[in-house]
Amino acid sequence: MPRALSALLFSLCLACGSTNDDPPNPGGEACERYSFPLSDMSPANHVSSCGSTACGNGENPPNSGLHCPTWLSCRSYTAEQPPCSWIHNLEHGHAVFLYNCPEGCADEVAKLESAMAKAAVGSNGVRRALVAPDSQLPKRFAALLWRRTYLMDSVDPDALTCLLALQDVDANEPGLVCPP
Repeated sequence: MPRALSALLFSLCLACGSTNDDPPNPGGEACERYSFPLSDMSPANHVSSCGSTACGNGENPPNSGLHCPTWLSCRSYTAEQPPCSWIHNLEHGHAVFLYNCPEGCADEVAKLESAMAKAAVGSNGVRRALVAPDSQLPKRFAALLWRRTYLMDSVDPDALTCLLALQDVDANEPGLVCPP
């Protein structure tokens, strides 16, 4: 009975809202060593051209902001994808894992794909995440959720697991399915 009461109180707290940007201890004790701060709020409207330079929130990589009216399939890509499209994925609560390895980094990309396999599953059975190269990254790897970015020089699977604990927390349209 105490566990049920705790769950009820937690649910009520979520329903009432919070002034804190981060939920308490989102991934448990093991995640306390990581920080996934929220970016500032920015407009999240659709733009008319998916090649528009107006997409995003001005961060590199963008983790929210203006975006295309279409989104990408949730899978692993070998070619760069338009940020304007994957920003829309982020708005839906999808995770986006990016890499910048002109010399190749198959082992590290495999770690990103392993993290993708741990992302939340949509009602259509598809994991709500994608992996893609991005030659504009300031570091070799990035993991993104709506308004959250984690940059890395090497893939940290524990950090990615902790970030995924926040997958639908801040998204404007959380939990939406992703086509394969």
